[in-house]
Amino acid sequence: MKYTEEHEWLRVDGDLVVVGITEHASEQLGDVVFVELPEEGRSVSKGEEIVVIESVKAASDITAPLDGEIVEVNPEIADNPAMVNEDPLGKAWFFKMKVKDMKALDGFMDEAAYKDMIG
Repeated sequence: MKYTEEHEWLRVDGDLVVVGITEHASEQLGDVVFVELPEEGRSVSKGEEIVVIESVKAASDITAPLDGEIVEVNPEIADNPAMVNEDPLGKAWFFKMKVKDMKALDGFMDEAAYKDMIG
């Protein structure tokens, strides 16, 4: 997995990139009560706000980590936002995207670098 400075994780799944938030991010948010996901088929640019998360503490946005197209979203977290707290690195993925340049993943942190950042 790769990690962003915005506390997102990225996992390659065939020719797609699966995106979610880290355990650290879910802990900082507190109990998640609402998730608004992007539409499938939407083209996004790196840095564009595409997901809204509301918790008992705050509202946050998830930005697109890369340029590409949203090809699948996880409807389970829209129906059960608490999954984001229960399994942030597994079942609570947010979306899958087809990215324009898979080599762009090389610019993100590995797990050791991410742990150093949040350390």
